[in-house]
Amino acid sequence: MKLIIGLGNPGPRYHHTRHNVGYQIVENMFTDWREDLKVKSLISKNPTFLTIISPILCVQPQTYMNLSWDAVATLVSFYKLDPRKDILVISDDIDMEFGKVRYRSEGSHGGQNWLRDIIAKLGTSEFARIKIGVGRDDRYEVSDWVLSRFTESEKEIIATEVTTKVEEYIIKWLCD
Repeated sequence: MKLIIGLGNPGPRYHHTRHNVGYQIVENMFTDWREDLKVKSLISKNPTFLTIISPILCVQPQTYMNLSWDAVATLVSFYKLDPRKDILVISDDIDMEFGKVRYRSEGSHGGQNWLRDIIAKLGTSEFARIKIGVGRDDRYEVSDWVLSRFTESEKEIIATEVTTKVEEYIIKWLCD
C-alpha cells in the first residue's frame, strides 16, 4: 500500500488558494472521494492516471495544514507503512517560482510548520515530497498571499502542466 497526501486546508474558503495546491493536484488525478471520519480525511482509491504498480490511497486531510499528520497517522499505523518508501506528501512552496515542481525523496522542514510537524511525529525526514511553486508577491503579507486564489490562467497551468509533472514524479516514486 502506498499513501499520497495532498496538503491543504479544509472548507470552501480555501478552495483554489495557493496554500491548497496539494489538494487541487490530487483532485485533478483521483476520483471517487469519500469521507472517512475515523481518520479525519477525504480518501480516494482510484488513481485516474495509474493502472499499474501497487494499491494507492490518496488523502486530503480534513484538519488544518499544520495538523495534517494527525489526520493520516491512523492510516500509516493501520497499514504499517514505512515512511521511507510508502508515503508521498504534495504541498505548496512559496519560495519556488509559480508552476515549478520539485521532487525529493527526503529533506529538512525548510521552515514550514506543517513539514516540521510531520517530521516530528514520524520521527524521520526520510519520506518523499513534491513541492509546487506558488510564487511570492512582496506586495502581500505571506499569509494573505498563500490564502489568495489562483487566477484563471494559473488554474489552467495547475490543471495541465503542473499536474502532468506531478504525475511523472509519482510514477518515479512508485517505481523507485
